[in-house]
Amino acid sequence: MKICVLGAGALGCALGGSLAEAGADVWLLCRPGAHADAIRRDGLVIHRGGSPTTVAVRAATRAEDIGPVDLVIVLVKSFDTRAAMASAGALIGPDTVVMSLQNGLGHEELLAEAVGRERVLAGKTYVGGVLLGPGRISAGTAGKRTIIGELDGRVGARTRAIAAEFERAGLVIEVSDNILGVMWDKLLVNVATGALTAITGLTYGEAYRIPEIERAAIAAVAEAMACARADGIRLSIAAPQDAWRMAAEGLPADFRTSMLQSLAAGSITEIDFINGAVVRAGERLGLPTPVNATLVAAIKGIERAMAVARQTRQETSR
Repeated sequence: MKICVLGAGALGCALGGSLAEAGADVWLLCRPGAHADAIRRDGLVIHRGGSPTTVAVRAATRAEDIGPVDLVIVLVKSFDTRAAMASAGALIGPDTVVMSLQNGLGHEELLAEAVGRERVLAGKTYVGGVLLGPGRISAGTAGKRTIIGELDGRVGARTRAIAAEFERAGLVIEVSDNILGVMWDKLLVNVATGALTAITGLTYGEAYRIPEIERAAIAAVAEAMACARADGIRLSIAAPQDAWRMAAEGLPADFRTSMLQSLAAGSITEIDFINGAVVRAGERLGLPTPVNATLVAAIKGIERAMAVARQTRQETSR
């Protein structure tokens, strides 16, 4: 199976590197720059807790250099989905499947606009990754599930074939007939920690020591669960406290959420597809979501403050 990881950041490299290490035909589609250059020159260096492993995996910066593939795993930032797919047309052949493993809700509709709903699979992964430097990542894959499924709930040959590739790489993979429930389950985990760690700047080890943060996280998750249940979604997470606990399972104390990493890098976040998705669901269903609305407002404020600071620096340097 020829696989392209569209969006080869830390998580994309953790999954793509593991698949390549097991012998899959993997391409990492990266932004131009030092990260892609390092992978091409030296291979991808993966730290998993012991001695680092160097994996020979191909990296490209243009879809045209890869050509049609069997599977596109979409892992770009949520706000880049539409633009990324617009530039990825060369990856799409007659039988190409496009699968989102992105955080949050709403990506499948964007992918369906680009390639047709019949080509789209949905999925969620609990694998973690941190970019250590160009061509170097820390990967949290041990025991971390990836769950995939058809949007209509069927379990067919193409999902089984993808699952077999993941299993061969030692990755924990499940095929679900309730992928919408899975997507909401993962959303609950992201709701629990993403915005709160980004606002406070805290790692997991620091955030999990503060009772007030735990209480706020549980309140945000409770709002999301109420929306999901009102919308007829079948959840496997039974209580808000479970999402808070699950978020930190198997991850080191110095782990930083992707939302915190985005702000630290001066980038905008995926807040609109995480806590923002809860707020939109609440508006549609007539349910209050004040905690999530507050978290969205705080993150938007931080993003705006960063933009103003950048503009001020640019004007000062002229």
